[in-house]
Amino acid sequence: MTHPRLAVFDMDGTLLDSLPDIADCVREILASHGLPPVSDSVVRGMIGNGVQALAEALIHTADPAGNVGMQPDQIVRQFLALYTPRATRLSRLFPGTEAALEVLRGQGWRLAVCTNKPEAAARHILDQFGLTPLFASIGGGDSFPVRKPDPRHLLGTIAQAGGQPASTVMVGDMMPDLLAAKGAGAPSLFAAWGYGDPAFANAADASAASMAEVPVKAQALLG
Repeated sequence: MTHPRLAVFDMDGTLLDSLPDIADCVREILASHGLPPVSDSVVRGMIGNGVQALAEALIHTADPAGNVGMQPDQIVRQFLALYTPRATRLSRLFPGTEAALEVLRGQGWRLAVCTNKPEAAARHILDQFGLTPLFASIGGGDSFPVRKPDPRHLLGTIAQAGGQPASTVMVGDMMPDLLAAKGAGAPSLFAAWGYGDPAFANAADASAASMAEVPVKAQALLG
């Protein structure tokens, strides 16, 4: 049986420039605790490993001595309450995203999303941009018992999309994306336009400078 080619995309820093909305929510949380704001560049370094990791990084940055008594679970709840309803207020798709997805679909690829963002938030965002019908599977950070970099997150997303790792390309900008792909036995394409350190490209099988390059680069990875 021949399995379809499958392109799996990370969301934050790959499909979506979500930093403005995430940073806005982070600053609102800090203000509610009487703490000073942080810059977008600081928040950028907190993105990619899920909301729990973001909460822990925020506490470590803003209240390392524990003077304010911020708790990770509290920050997670506060962040989700703020972020989910307005996740597309300031965020935008990266240039060329819609066109690249349509090119891939026209070439016979199936598409999926594998993100550490909660599934409800991911679906809300895709709905707002009218992209949901393009994807055969949306694997959020709470869709499975594990999340990236655990390869089972990616493997679960691939299975839901009806694909196989050997015919899948994982496109992402952070190490959890690339490590999940390696563990799953799927080639990876580094999204050089995203939030990740350019050095992360060394851990990927190939690199793309923009979404427009993804169809050609992904095809080359599968031979």
